[in-house]
Amino acid sequence: SSRRRHTRYIGDWSSDVCSSDLSMPSDRLTELGIRKCTCGPKQKKMSDGKGLFLLLHPNGSKYWRMKYQFSGKEKTLAFGVWPEVSLTEARVMRNEAKLLLKEGKDPSGVKKSQKLNQKIQNSNTFGSITQEWLLMKKKEWKEAHSHDVQRALEIHVLPDLANRPIAEIDSTELLAVLKKIEDQGKFEAAHRARQKVDAIFRYAALNQRCEQNPAVNLKGALVTPKRSKQKALEESDLPEFLKKIDKYDGAIITKLGLRMVLLTLARTTEIRYATWGEFELDSDSAVWRIPGERMKMERDHMVPLSRQAVSVMAEVRKFTQGEHYVFHQLNNSKKPMSENTMLYALYRMGYHGRATVHGFRATASTILNEKGFREDVIEKLLSHQEGNKVRAAYNRAEYLDERREVLQWWADYLDEISVD
Repeated sequence: SSRRRHTRYIGDWSSDVCSSDLSMPSDRLTELGIRKCTCGPKQKKMSDGKGLFLLLHPNGSKYWRMKYQFSGKEKTLAFGVWPEVSLTEARVMRNEAKLLLKEGKDPSGVKKSQKLNQKIQNSNTFGSITQEWLLMKKKEWKEAHSHDVQRALEIHVLPDLANRPIAEIDSTELLAVLKKIEDQGKFEAAHRARQKVDAIFRYAALNQRCEQNPAVNLKGALVTPKRSKQKALEESDLPEFLKKIDKYDGAIITKLGLRMVLLTLARTTEIRYATWGEFELDSDSAVWRIPGERMKMERDHMVPLSRQAVSVMAEVRKFTQGEHYVFHQLNNSKKPMSENTMLYALYRMGYHGRATVHGFRATASTILNEKGFREDVIEKLLSHQEGNKVRAAYNRAEYLDERREVLQWWADYLDEISVD
């Protein structure tokens, strides 16, 4: 009967698979027989023919193996574990290995080559190459810029492309990703994303990780963002604005960050990445020393602090949760405040389309010039580039005393107009 034949082939098979097995009839095993067979205290081999056999272990696991000869040497090829790899699948792999042998190829060598190619392919995803590119760029960029670029890619590009082999991404696929950004009305973000993806593909091509740069073909395919000056408040708008800051019910650190922007006239990124070690607060000549690597003009910049600015810093200290960033993220003191946190606070206060955080600098500049303060001092307050390079290099603390007087006047002026 078929059951007796099955027993003859499976139940008592415990000897090693030898070379004679290669000439014996194939396809002798069945799924039912494999499921029922057990192993004693020693390993047991069950042959299916043509080199394919199942290796049983005392713990009950069953491994597919194929014994073959190549270049006069006996070798073994692994096909996986039953039942994850079924009998039918194991036979398909055996037959494929036989075809390779007929072509004069070693199945084990081919398998190793395939694994290596897969490993290389996995390391050539858009996400992995983006991380390589970012690590390289961190050596060139300021910390704030590096953080912002990485965050933008994580939000707009990587969710769709991170796991894609970079060599398989074409212009059509990339354009669809960028159009998703445009559909949100974020034309500037889409434009910048195309520029960064273009740079990533150029890096990949130079390192022989891909041959084509699909971003090149997309120049002109996106809406050109309108370039406009940062919206700034008029002097007449300031009293109401200052009252709204006082009543702001959002995160206290965000509120204090906005106050420091107003009192120091620093750029948003300089405030966000400010660290406690940059401040000297315990004297009548309190100062904030911003290192050149964090400045737009790449020069050290000293910001004299008014009494009001020192008070804000003392208030921040009550709420800060770390010893590094002054204005950190609410849930992670090891990371600086996010790029748009203060801007979104303005939106909540009703200033969407009416003002930006950066616009405070323009408002202050206009008022200070109208009040008759020296233009050179105001430009130094705003850390603008000095046209005369020799003059610019003369003294990084240039006009420090005058700037301290101007910022104290400015802080007192803000206090005065905020009173009902």
